[in-house]
Amino acid sequence: MTQSKDIRRIRIWIGIFIVGLILSGVTAFPLQTELDWLVALLHSSSLEAIASSTHLLPWVERVQEGLTETNRLYPFLAYGTDWLAFAHLVIAIAFVGPYMDPVRNKWVITFGLIACAGILPLALIAGPVRGIPLGWRLIDCSFGVFGAIPLWMCRQMIVRLEGVV
Repeated sequence: MTQSKDIRRIRIWIGIFIVGLILSGVTAFPLQTELDWLVALLHSSSLEAIASSTHLLPWVERVQEGLTETNRLYPFLAYGTDWLAFAHLVIAIAFVGPYMDPVRNKWVITFGLIACAGILPLALIAGPVRGIPLGWRLIDCSFGVFGAIPLWMCRQMIVRLEGVV
């Protein structure tokens, strides 16, 4: 594969990764609204039977109730998820470096891979402590796995470019 093709592929994958981080960040701001919409959707559609039988609906309703009560009594706690959202946006900005110059900024890709790997122990250790169902913890783990795939591919292509440059 040519150097320009590698750079183009790296930029596509990093671009997808950046978009994922931005979407994760932006959607962390309106959690209450999103949960209200999700519960309404699950109740008003043909998904209700499936959502109930798979225990998705009771879990989402429990999360909605917890968030509603927390926001009603202690709205300042939502500031924590605001910072989580902000962190996603800041991390997305960090990936502009490897998008522009992948070889020079390979360390950011390595940082991303380490962060993706860190998702697994966090979800599998903190999840049960916080009462998160196993299925939900596995979904959380999938963010680390699916995030690492494009980063790993980028890293491989960058290593190949290092031999050429």
